[in-house]
Amino acid sequence: MKLVTFTKDGVSRIGAIENGSIIDLHRAFYEKLRAEGKLRARQIAEAYVPSDMVGFLQGGEESMNYAKQAVEFALSHDSDVPLVFKREEVKLNAPVPNPGKMICVGHNYREHILEMGREIPPYPVVFAKFANTIIGPEDDIPFYPISEQLDYEAEFAFVIGKRARNVSQAEALDYVAGYTIVNDVTYRDLQRRTLQWLQGKTVDGSAPMGPWLVTSDELADPSGLDIALFVNGEERQHSNTANLVFTVPYLVEFLSGLMTLEPGDVILTGTPGDVGVARNPQVFLKDGDVVRIEADKIGVLENRVKKVEVPS
Repeated sequence: MKLVTFTKDGVSRIGAIENGSIIDLHRAFYEKLRAEGKLRARQIAEAYVPSDMVGFLQGGEESMNYAKQAVEFALSHDSDVPLVFKREEVKLNAPVPNPGKMICVGHNYREHILEMGREIPPYPVVFAKFANTIIGPEDDIPFYPISEQLDYEAEFAFVIGKRARNVSQAEALDYVAGYTIVNDVTYRDLQRRTLQWLQGKTVDGSAPMGPWLVTSDELADPSGLDIALFVNGEERQHSNTANLVFTVPYLVEFLSGLMTLEPGDVILTGTPGDVGVARNPQVFLKDGDVVRIEADKIGVLENRVKKVEVPS
């Protein structure tokens, strides 16, 4: 499935993409239960297919199966309330708008490591972004007047589907709910003010995510996938997940050995070479630029940069 978080009439809920349409999963499951005469249909629907993505992912495989049943019901039954929406009737948000953890891996594509003048690290370089950075596939990237060095980073990301602690690489993919795209937008001069990168990585709106979460039953193997980034139609980055130093299974094992990973946690696997700061001459994003990321078997994430005016 392709899972989304969307807004309709000011209300946020989760859905599934089917033939270009969006199925309201919570409402469809509730209507299915009600049609079956379940006395506690509302409570059961809220428990197993809630309206928020993290709550849904906490239900694991059981909730995924119920979601598939909800899709089938919505497409084959009439309902007093709308269960299926056209794409243009809703606003797509980030698929996981409020993760408990957002863990980023730096220096993970070989060509990016070399362009930054570094050696292959023996362990993953790990840092964090927070939920305040997340915006959706239809949102503008805010460009705050705190820097002139706004940079792009195409990232293949995965989302944890069940609690993971000390998981082996052999079992790692069983703990992945699915995959999405994130742009790790970075204020480079702020990033480099100190040895820690946090300042340049956690500005509001600096993590466009989407357009959806492709579940791991649909994308079973995260290796060998092309990823490319374009600015105003010009290709700036292009690589393949086969070039990752630390693979998805490795990262699940490594990170779950450090901390308990929870459903809905988002892990960014690193960016390919040719970020703006590493080019000669350097090139940074500016107001009006359109940044497009394409990833095999996932789709396209596209956002426009918009300068934020500060009141005088």
